[in-house]
Amino acid sequence: MKTLLLIRHAKSSWNDPDVDDFDRPLNKRGKQNAPEMASRLLLRGVVPELIIASPAKRTSSTAKIMAKEWQYPKEAILFEEELYLCYASTFLKVITKIDDDFNAVAIFAHNPGITDFANYLTQEIRIDNVPTTGIFAVQAYTDSWKDFDRARKSFLFFDYPKQETV
Repeated sequence: MKTLLLIRHAKSSWNDPDVDDFDRPLNKRGKQNAPEMASRLLLRGVVPELIIASPAKRTSSTAKIMAKEWQYPKEAILFEEELYLCYASTFLKVITKIDDDFNAVAIFAHNPGITDFANYLTQEIRIDNVPTTGIFAVQAYTDSWKDFDRARKSFLFFDYPKQETV
């Protein structure tokens, strides 16, 4: 089985309107929510063996903060240019390239693509919006990431900072 964690970047700062979208940093709340959500995954016993992230500043920062909580080396994070503001279909292209040695993978990306892809993955739950630092988890009944799209999937959980229970 393969476990996929879709994680939206943490809350970003809009303080400087001249900063390019790609270069927007995290704001104070984002810097607080990222380690909190990483800890919630630890409590669930779900820790990714591989982290793939959009290289945008807010997304890469979120991935690095959460990786630190998981004791995952930030140098091992894979940055995929195509995840920056991508469509749902792009996620499948990235997933099919994952080495089958990894069973639990986290992909850090952006809306609206991450919400669209989460809704594509399962009929068990419908999500209007994956909020910042939200985590959508699904399990695929396959041994190969190449077969992920065709594999039967089960919704595991959906968690986000303002949700009180884990």
